[in-house]
Amino acid sequence: MAELPLLLFPSPEVASKTPGHGFGGNLNRPTAARQGQRLNPVFLQLQNSFNARSVELQQTPNGIDPEQVLVIETVGNVEDFANAVKKVEGLEWMGEFALDGISPDEDFQDKKDPEKELSGRLYLIMSNQTALTQMLSLWQRYTENPDTMNFKSGEYHGLAKFKDVFLHLKDIRRWGVEDRLAEREVFEIWQENLEFDAQRNVRFEAELWFRGSEDKRSESESIVSGLIQEFGGSVISQCVIPSIAYHSVLGEIPAQTALQILEQPEVDLIKCENIMFFRPTGQMATGKEPVEGDISDCQVSAEDQPAGEPVIAVLDGLPLENHRLLAGRLIVDDPDDWASEYPAIDRQHGTAMTSLIVHGDLNDGSNPLSRPVYVRPIMKPTAWHQSPRPEQVPDDVLFVDYIHRAVRRIMEGEGDDEAAAPTVKIINLSIGDRARHFSQVMSPLARLLDWLSAKYSVLFVISSGNHPEPIDTGMSSRDFEALNASDREALVAKKIYEDARHRRLLSPAESINGLTVGAIHHDSSQNGPMGYLVDVFESTLPSPVSAFGTGYRRAIKPDLLFSGGRVLYSQSLGSGNASLQLSNRRIAPGNQVAAPSSHAGELNKSQFCCGSSNSAALTSRAAGICYDYIADLFSELAPDVDFAAFGIPILKAMLVHGCSWDDVGSKLDELLRTDGNGAQIKNWISRWIGYGVPDFGKTLGCNEQRVTLIGFGRLNDEEAHVYDLPLPPSLSAQREWRKFTVTLAWLSPVASTTQRYREAQLWFDFEDGKQSRAKLNNKLRVTGLDSDGNATRRGTIQHEVFEGDSAVAITDGDVLQIKVNCRKDARKIETPVAYGLVVSLEVAEGVNLPIYNEVRTRIAPQIEIRPGGQA
Repeated sequence: MAELPLLLFPSPEVASKTPGHGFGGNLNRPTAARQGQRLNPVFLQLQNSFNARSVELQQTPNGIDPEQVLVIETVGNVEDFANAVKKVEGLEWMGEFALDGISPDEDFQDKKDPEKELSGRLYLIMSNQTALTQMLSLWQRYTENPDTMNFKSGEYHGLAKFKDVFLHLKDIRRWGVEDRLAEREVFEIWQENLEFDAQRNVRFEAELWFRGSEDKRSESESIVSGLIQEFGGSVISQCVIPSIAYHSVLGEIPAQTALQILEQPEVDLIKCENIMFFRPTGQMATGKEPVEGDISDCQVSAEDQPAGEPVIAVLDGLPLENHRLLAGRLIVDDPDDWASEYPAIDRQHGTAMTSLIVHGDLNDGSNPLSRPVYVRPIMKPTAWHQSPRPEQVPDDVLFVDYIHRAVRRIMEGEGDDEAAAPTVKIINLSIGDRARHFSQVMSPLARLLDWLSAKYSVLFVISSGNHPEPIDTGMSSRDFEALNASDREALVAKKIYEDARHRRLLSPAESINGLTVGAIHHDSSQNGPMGYLVDVFESTLPSPVSAFGTGYRRAIKPDLLFSGGRVLYSQSLGSGNASLQLSNRRIAPGNQVAAPSSHAGELNKSQFCCGSSNSAALTSRAAGICYDYIADLFSELAPDVDFAAFGIPILKAMLVHGCSWDDVGSKLDELLRTDGNGAQIKNWISRWIGYGVPDFGKTLGCNEQRVTLIGFGRLNDEEAHVYDLPLPPSLSAQREWRKFTVTLAWLSPVASTTQRYREAQLWFDFEDGKQSRAKLNNKLRVTGLDSDGNATRRGTIQHEVFEGDSAVAITDGDVLQIKVNCRKDARKIETPVAYGLVVSLEVAEGVNLPIYNEVRTRIAPQIEIRPGGQA
């Protein structure tokens, strides 16, 4: 325990949530007559294309009863439209997506700002011919005289939401080939694979529309399997996970067939109405670039061996488990015997990640973890002409299915085997799918992690993804070389921002329940760039390779940045613009890690590496230390509390609680700000650094000038908990800098077929919730910093930092009320949601104000932590 340990809030007061604020009402929409004028030709075209495709399907040998997916695009949204769809026989709700960046026009525009971009929805509905005819009848009645439609009885009873959709309707069409191939990388990767091996069968994932009935799913899978076989291919595996609305088939087709499809995609397989998306396989991989530089010896000192059960699991490549830094510290679970195909020299990524988790950056000389680390290999070496070979998830598995089974094996067991590591609380995933840049739609893997996180109460720590693409400087080599370090830094940062849309999060980094970690351009190595290599940043900034957010529904992502090593670049030679190429070296600078050797028996080698994979691994290490600290704290201060119910939400809040933008945010503001972009600058910065860089050491302890308190509980819809924070009287009338930080975290169940997705929204405000920030300022004379307050409420972590230095009047007995609220978001909350709350108040170290003791003595008489943590 720390000399001044963290404190627990007394049990909170139960209250009703703060009423929400209404928004909207600023949209100019066309009249029903204008909608008819605009869209009657579109509906006619839809009907004709639907009929034509139905005839085409009916002429197949199977005589398929035609069903097709309709895409309904609206400006604005219509809540609960799914309920109306379910009332029309022949319609089935498939899901909805958010739309952003809709250009205003003469029909749809914001009343207050006609130039403002609009948002909307894509509603996806499976329809047969009869249901389409009924919907067309509804449309006809709406355009002729919408006021005469009776939705309370008769033929239109319960269908009022269709009128709302027609009012907001921008377009309607069939889901087509372009939609199924929205991730165009599938064809690019086919082409790349065929160039490497022109005779090899081509594998792909066909994600099917998830049908509500098992019979419909079986019929759909049978149709797709039949089409694959017609092309001379076969089905390798299939997977259905109803909890995340996932149904997929892994297929392969002959190389020649793939070439024909590349030339002419309009074939029955690609046009199949049962398929939502085609995706490439095997894209979770390490880089294929040859490594540079020699590995070196590392210091191996005698340390106590770990004891107890693991709390950290690593899903990665197979590590070199008998490396002297790792021997006896890993529990490697390899049920599929991948080790037999995994030579020691190829065990690069898993060795690096487990080294970072067990020891931290070897540059720092930290003590190893006191517990063993569980490892499940999920990657293998690929066929490649150089050594070490790249590692990737094999293309003969559906990755969503494989991760599902791997996590279930950890937590529940598999077949006759008992749970492999049921004590695990943190699962590290330091790889991302380079073929899936996040863009508004949640990937199946992110949906899986969110569901598993809530189901098992585990925290996934996920790397944001790396973008090693060259950086185009936009100037000649001579001009670039003439720049001083500061000007070069400013130029590169701006060029990376200009290319941010190509540097987005890699799946599954958009997970709302997971902790997404980007890389900071920092390490403890004493070495700098050598020879022709360039360090493009002289300041501590986000790594040039670290991915950009935002997350789903514009939530803050990445959540935080952590050390990912300093990457170096080389300048391309040529007469055009100078292009900066990432150096794939193994020498310093960077994070120092254990490494395999090309010589058998050498088990004490190390190398240097960089990227967000490292950042996630180091964060997982910190999470394991933090979890044990919190568990010990509760064991001592609240032994009757069911810590397992609240440990992960508290841990998640703790990991983010020490985050702030500080110098990194200030430097980016300096580099990016212009006279015209002040309103957007916070959003730009948060897209790259999230909530900022954490100080984990500070989070785990208090001192005389800093007090940190933990609150926890469970909330249902419309409920709230109110915590009283005693204000220290010594702060009264003091013109001293003070910082007030509040972090709230939870794990939300998810509704995969709804746009809102997150089942439960929690948020904190102050006092009674009305004019919350103004009342906080009156109490402490502090104002908000860093992230936009609205953006902080869009995910499952709300983290806000406030600072000030004006004098404030405080009387002994004054308290600040912190109110944690809960309401349903995507759907009804079935089970109360557990949360963790962390609150800190501090003044500068050395200021003679006893903040900690004044708060501690004023909560001590009140402390009553009830069994089970219930208020």
